[in-house]
Amino acid sequence: MPDYVLGIDTGGTYTDGVLLDQSNRKVIAATKSLTTHHDLTICILEALDALLSHCPGKIRLVSISTTLATNAIAEGKFQPVALFLLGYDPEIIKNFKLGDRFATSRYYYINGGHTLRGEEQMPLDLEGIAQKVKVIKDQVEAFAVSGYFSPRNHSHENQAAQVIQQLSGLPVVMGHQLSIQLDSVRRATTATLNASLLGISQSFFVAMRSALDQRGIDAPLMVMRGDGALMNIATAARRPIDTIHSGPAASAIGGKYLAGVDKALVIDIGGTTTDIAIIDRGNVNILEEGTTVGEHKTSIQSAQVRSFALGGDSQLTLQAGDYLEIGPARVVPIAYLASLHSHIQQELAQQVLLSTENRTKSKQLEYWFLLREPKRALANPKSLKVIELLREKPLSLQTILDKTECRHIHHFDGETLIREGYIGRSGLTPTDLLHVTGEYAPWNVEAARLITQLAAGMTGWTVDQLDKKVKATIAEKIVSEVITFISGQTLHRAEGFYTPDNLGWWLYQEHINRRHPYLGCTIALKMPIIGMGAPANIYLPQVAEMLGTQLILPEYYQVANAIGAVVGNVMVTCEARLNPQVDMISYDYVNGAERCSFPSYQDAVNYAKDILGKKALVDAVNAGAVEPHLEFEEIPQGAGIVRFLAKAIGNPRLGEAN
Repeated sequence: MPDYVLGIDTGGTYTDGVLLDQSNRKVIAATKSLTTHHDLTICILEALDALLSHCPGKIRLVSISTTLATNAIAEGKFQPVALFLLGYDPEIIKNFKLGDRFATSRYYYINGGHTLRGEEQMPLDLEGIAQKVKVIKDQVEAFAVSGYFSPRNHSHENQAAQVIQQLSGLPVVMGHQLSIQLDSVRRATTATLNASLLGISQSFFVAMRSALDQRGIDAPLMVMRGDGALMNIATAARRPIDTIHSGPAASAIGGKYLAGVDKALVIDIGGTTTDIAIIDRGNVNILEEGTTVGEHKTSIQSAQVRSFALGGDSQLTLQAGDYLEIGPARVVPIAYLASLHSHIQQELAQQVLLSTENRTKSKQLEYWFLLREPKRALANPKSLKVIELLREKPLSLQTILDKTECRHIHHFDGETLIREGYIGRSGLTPTDLLHVTGEYAPWNVEAARLITQLAAGMTGWTVDQLDKKVKATIAEKIVSEVITFISGQTLHRAEGFYTPDNLGWWLYQEHINRRHPYLGCTIALKMPIIGMGAPANIYLPQVAEMLGTQLILPEYYQVANAIGAVVGNVMVTCEARLNPQVDMISYDYVNGAERCSFPSYQDAVNYAKDILGKKALVDAVNAGAVEPHLEFEEIPQGAGIVRFLAKAIGNPRLGEAN
């Protein structure tokens, strides 16, 4: 009986699944189901049931990828976290406006930290930490701690974490556990984001394991990292930030696997985001210095991807005149919400009748619904009123404002309710337009038609004009992001309706619109596009045409993420620095608090290979690899400093769950 493996990708909109025969790596079955954020077990079970009906043997491995972490950061929907900065200089943070990068407004300066040589620069203020924890522990879900030069000496981080854990009972993330880079701001940001994602990842992993147990699947469970390697579930639960760009990495690997090409641009259009990555010489390009999600720069290595908030569920914002904005907010399509709540279609129909006399307001076309009950008591009585109203049924935003006697959502902390996952929003999306055109129509077509008619009426367009405008805008947005991603240059747009005095933007606009009577230009992509994601066949042909290249839509392109998740390898990297001494002949081996001196560079390299190689092999086996092999890399850092890497790589272990 051959071995079978399952690949599952849980995205912001859909959960994809594939069943592969491990002996020949062929896809046996594939499925898609809506991601049920309120209870992830539901969508995972739907995917499992659809796949298991095609499986004649035993599942020996389950591997998953997810965009939940990336989406949470991109949309700002992560849990509240407090960050303690040990030994950081408040004046430097303030003068260079670095505080905005920390991913939390709750950051506190504490005396302590170390020097570049790992020496204590000031005693750690444990009493100050204790006092602050007692005050804020009920306001947050987790803590992050980052010590100045903690990669050189992390004793202060350890002491601080112990006190915080004892007093709060909440999870504590230390910066040195995630990165040995000396960029103190990136390390603090990375620790904060990791802490903020712990609850989200825990819910997902618990749901995944529960679903497998309910279906009697006793197999190892692996998770794809953002760099395309696999890690076991225990590691992923501690380091959810490693799953940043997990979905795009899986998509790139799946795209390369399905298309069989060694060089291509992979574009994956999902419900929440569109992700871009490059396959070159058969490998996914890796961003060594650390990836960026939204406005947050981290120390986490990942596939070199560009993720931006554009997808089938991006909110369409329409205003009078020729103005259309797509995203960045993701909302539930009205077609889907109306399929669950019939009163929405009735209210939209009533709005159509009234629109001939009174102009429709955008707030009448946006519906809010209750996702889950708040974990903590809400201080704002208006917020409590909103929760009470939505317990009965979804309501339009205009109705909520009227019933709470508020003029703006700020008055009832609406943004906080959404960000912390208590309230969901629904409105007009590209998916609703696809219902109207018949290109994709699984839900309430009439509700989609009604809201589209109302929105088109607000702008003076016909429904057909609105549809063409949306598709053209999506294509132009993707092309703009592709050019920015590959060129590394920013396309500067002018504010408002002014024409920018910028050659790059002029060249881009001329390539898109070709309006100038005398001068033109063409921007061409020197590789094919591999299209991924359910709507790729709808939106990407126009993108490929605009970039003058070929579009490849391989079989199973709709579920490429799930395929990529299960065809990857386990990889563990251990690293150290080799620092030259004054004579530039003898070298120091530096790894955290460990420092050894050697008479020559080669002696230091030999020691690094031995120590790091052994550790990498052990860690890889513990991470679920079978007979991993070693690869070494020496990366010059300038001034004679060399970054030394030991990588242990192996296939994931098949068999019983750990």
